[in-house]
Amino acid sequence: MSETPADLNAFDPIKIGIVSISDRASTGVYEDKGLPALQDWLTKALHNPISFEPRLIPDEKDSISATLIELVDAGCSLVLTTGGTGPALRDVTPEATLAVADKEMPGFGEQMRQISLKFVPTAILSRQVAVIRGQSLIINLPGQPKSIAETLEGLKDVDGKQVVHGIFAAVPYCVDLIGGPYMETKDDICKAFRPKTAIRPAR
Repeated sequence: MSETPADLNAFDPIKIGIVSISDRASTGVYEDKGLPALQDWLTKALHNPISFEPRLIPDEKDSISATLIELVDAGCSLVLTTGGTGPALRDVTPEATLAVADKEMPGFGEQMRQISLKFVPTAILSRQVAVIRGQSLIINLPGQPKSIAETLEGLKDVDGKQVVHGIFAAVPYCVDLIGGPYMETKDDICKAFRPKTAIRPAR
């Protein structure tokens, strides 16, 4: 059930940067699927009204770092990237992300690889990282739309019971801790976890 405009006013607005990193998609060789996948999942998963800042850029370290800094400076509390996290020579997203970090958050990358290992042994080749810059959380995600959803949402059994937690369950509380808006997820997509003392009363 979708919210009415009055319902949306009850939730904190949030600005999210979404960055698809691909040499070929950025030059029009093929259609980018990363940005639509990110926007679709976030729109389904959050009650908050979202203002998206999309970027489609090539695999260039300095350009990636500059884009991340730009989005943080523009007030994005969360920045999600997709692409450029493998071992290929042109894959430099993790290096570009770490270059702008105030703090590294290694648990996000560890959990993403655990989720992907349920499907393919080559998940160990993924190098996704997550960092904090100022009051923004930046997370590198896989490149494929299916993998993006799996890592954000986690894995459920046939009855819908959570088997492996997705990384997004920890995102709202992390954003709380760095001074960002109060993010509220839709439980049927991804139930956020917060300590009881950090949960706002239901409205």
